Amino acid sequence: MLEPDKDFLIKLAHTKMPYGKYKNRDLIELPEYYVVWYHNKGFPKGKLGDMLQTVYELKLNGLEDLIRNIKRQFPK
Repeated sequence: MLEPDKDFLIKLAHTKMPYGKYKNRDLIELPEYYVVWYHNKGFPKGKLGDMLQTVYELKLNGLEDLIRNIKRQFPK
């Protein structure tokens, strides 16, 4: 897993999927099967890919609430 910093996690907590079937859904709220599909297919390049990879690792380890708590503590 990437070693995200505080700012990265805060940004992740507020980032929405920019395209596709789940456009405008918070990344942490994407269905697990969809994130696993990206993991198998290959994550996009850049910041979105880094965030999706982090979401994959969080979901794999049952840590989604970490991001939900960050979103509540650091509202936009």
